[in-house]
Amino acid sequence: MERKIYIYDTTLRDGTQGEEISFSVEDKIKIAHHLDDFGVDYIEGGWPGSNPKDMEFFERMKHADLKHAKLAAFGSTCRASLKPQSDGNISELLRAETPVVTIFGKSWDMHVTEALATTLERNVEIIFETVKYLKDNGKEVVYDAEHFFDGYKSNSEYAVKTIRAAEAAGADFIVLCDTNGGSMLHEVEALTEIAKKSVNTRLGIHAHNDSELAVANSLAAVRAGCVQVQGTVNGYGERCGNANLCSIVPNLQLKMGLPVVPPPRLKTLTELSRFVNEVANLQPKKSLAYVGQSAFAHKGGVHVSAVMKSARTYEHIDPELVGNSRRVLVSDLSGKSNVLYKVEELGIQLSGNNGQATSIVNKLKSLEREGYVYEDADASLEILIRKDIGEVTMPFELQALRIISEKNDNDGVSHTEAVIKLRVGNQIEHTAAEGNGPVNALDNALRKALLQFYPQLAESKLSDYKVRVVDASDGTSAKVRVLIETTDHDSTWNTVGVSENIIEASWKALVDSIVFKMMKDNDNHNNKNSALRRPASTLSAPRQHE
Repeated sequence: MERKIYIYDTTLRDGTQGEEISFSVEDKIKIAHHLDDFGVDYIEGGWPGSNPKDMEFFERMKHADLKHAKLAAFGSTCRASLKPQSDGNISELLRAETPVVTIFGKSWDMHVTEALATTLERNVEIIFETVKYLKDNGKEVVYDAEHFFDGYKSNSEYAVKTIRAAEAAGADFIVLCDTNGGSMLHEVEALTEIAKKSVNTRLGIHAHNDSELAVANSLAAVRAGCVQVQGTVNGYGERCGNANLCSIVPNLQLKMGLPVVPPPRLKTLTELSRFVNEVANLQPKKSLAYVGQSAFAHKGGVHVSAVMKSARTYEHIDPELVGNSRRVLVSDLSGKSNVLYKVEELGIQLSGNNGQATSIVNKLKSLEREGYVYEDADASLEILIRKDIGEVTMPFELQALRIISEKNDNDGVSHTEAVIKLRVGNQIEHTAAEGNGPVNALDNALRKALLQFYPQLAESKLSDYKVRVVDASDGTSAKVRVLIETTDHDSTWNTVGVSENIIEASWKALVDSIVFKMMKDNDNHNNKNSALRRPASTLSAPRQHE
């Protein structure tokens, strides 16, 4: 019979101990429901009584309708000088009214004598007393054996004695914790096997990533007999983070054949990862296994050529199994295969021979030598391809541009104005606009000049602006690469510009951003059923003055 592996998520508690991670109560409630929808078995919501935010979370979650997951409150064993029924922290755990309570206790003799400042015997007593008290109050109890692996290496007999005390008191799970994250793979597997022979209670694993082994150690522990795996979405956590559930879940299910979540829910893994990143207001890490933007990205021409024939040549799983997708990057490492794949993805028709593809490859390599990078600028790449095959003509032409920046020493305030002159169709538009700095002023002036011709531009706005120096050794004369992210009501796109002049580089990226918006809207106008994944190849004429 297949073992059921229980996924215990601690994003809302242990994950929040990571730098730059802070969730509001509303954030935690949203994430909890997403975790429940995904199919995790346990959600650790926080430490009741430690802060007002966690107290409010548990109060509001009393009325939540979780479809699958059990909510757990987290805390420690009672203080050495008290009985559980007299300890206010234990009372708060019960007041949270969660079906599950998780408590941690000391397994390492050094921690007992130095951190708790009590005797080894008393530590065993408080483990037993706390677990039993919570069981007597009707709770499912998960006992986290903190520092178990370090404790075993220090005093093996004592470490085993602590987990036997938890078992004797009725713990439902005993979780072996690599709290410092320093244990090696062979140690985790061997000591888990010893723990399994020492107790009959179901075992779990809680690994930290300080040696870059949290995921591997978790899988090793499962091989050795653990049936509960604790971790966080995206590996959030203190120091180097916790075991990343976004890697653990597919590894267990797809590679080790152990049931974790229903296959349709596994397809929402990438969405879950990105949702939690968004709520945390963190930039997603592209290189994350399974769910990262680069997890199934191919850049080398040889790789792309092979993937076009069979995806298995360079992909260990079908990305759709975890809700991700294949990406082909076009760069100076590209061959015709990259371009042909990208062209097909965009729905562009090339001529029967490969002359157009060769022309595009050569142009890309020339531009990348100048400092252009199209891996994160798909909109600029599409415009480049369509221009090269004659499908796009520019909807406006720059006649003149002037940027004026003034600083008043009296009030210390800077004033920036952009004056722009464009030819749009057969009309000349001459206008000016102010902004917070030259790029903002330029963007405002360009949009102001075009809005009367293309009013749909009002729907879009810049959502990110980045500047990178192409070759820092050239000092202040170095080329800069400007990457712009633009968004409207239904999508986001990225454009790039390169020049020794930051205004010129910004102008190029801004123009591509606006042209792409117009292309996209033209496609929507021509095909109302379009999913807006690609723009049309031609642009509508500008609206004339009335």
